[in-house]
Amino acid sequence: MSEFFTLKLVGDKLHILDQTKLPLVEEYIITDDPERIAVAIERLEVRGAPAIGVAAGYGLAIGFKNFTGDVEERFHALFNRLASTRPTAVNLFYALDEMKKSFDENTSSSDLYQILIKKAVDIHNEDIELCENMAANGLEIFDSPKNVLTHCNTGQLATGGGGTAFYVIKNAFDNGLVKFVHADETRPLLQGSRLTAFELDKAGIPFAINPDGAAGYLMREGKVDLVITGADRIASNGDSANKIGTYQLAIMCQYHSIPFYIAAPETTIDRNISSGKEIKIEFRSGDEVRQISGTQVTRDNYDVLSPAFDITPSELISGIITDKKVYRKPYNF
Repeated sequence: MSEFFTLKLVGDKLHILDQTKLPLVEEYIITDDPERIAVAIERLEVRGAPAIGVAAGYGLAIGFKNFTGDVEERFHALFNRLASTRPTAVNLFYALDEMKKSFDENTSSSDLYQILIKKAVDIHNEDIELCENMAANGLEIFDSPKNVLTHCNTGQLATGGGGTAFYVIKNAFDNGLVKFVHADETRPLLQGSRLTAFELDKAGIPFAINPDGAAGYLMREGKVDLVITGADRIASNGDSANKIGTYQLAIMCQYHSIPFYIAAPETTIDRNISSGKEIKIEFRSGDEVRQISGTQVTRDNYDVLSPAFDITPSELISGIITDKKVYRKPYNF
């Protein structure tokens, strides 16, 4: 692990690395206010499906610090507020549901705050372990040193542990199985050029940032041996929702006969839905396209369509790396 951290409970306050300021400024939000944690999720100050879930767990627990009112009313208000922050990432709802189980079992306890904090810490520690297992299982997809392309950010910044797809790449690099990484810039919020590049640099992995539209060129030139991305929700048939731009990568991989893999914990698999058609896609503010870091780049009156995610059909996915195993087609979770 490098010296930075994404989320850490220090005493009774949650420390959150503000990812909107990376890579130029490393600054932490320090709070014991569940509303501030909800806002941090909405603003993408903390982002990545597993990290969102961990943050929400802490947010629910912290809401009971020194609370003496109606605990049922308080819990449901906090639950609904945090559940409304990001609709696509299933890990958010997994964490909230786990917190609800703990709450329901201990509603009348005088130690409710400490019980909920312990549960949030358990969720965090579980994610750390899941990341370690994914990184180990991911070695299976490498039979020789590879040049890898990845999209968006899937490292320590996106999880409670070392990451999903990024951590697979890092572990493979540490084992001599990754030569070079191409990091898509990931428009419109540039998670690749800001966050993945930040983590690649910290890890000492050779890399270059490329515009999203250059991925096909790199593949045609033989500079990409495989592609690994993360996922925010995986349907029971293997259809996967990930950052916008992932679907087109999978299509280009099929055309160029390049393996396309997804790495995500088992908690990202939503076995309650049969296909990607049931996944709700979040749409973001048009200002995230009209502006870059607050600087206007086009006119305010231009309409913008900005889906945050797209769905990659399972038939385009060579394998799904989880903390349990590497699943292969056809998928039937």
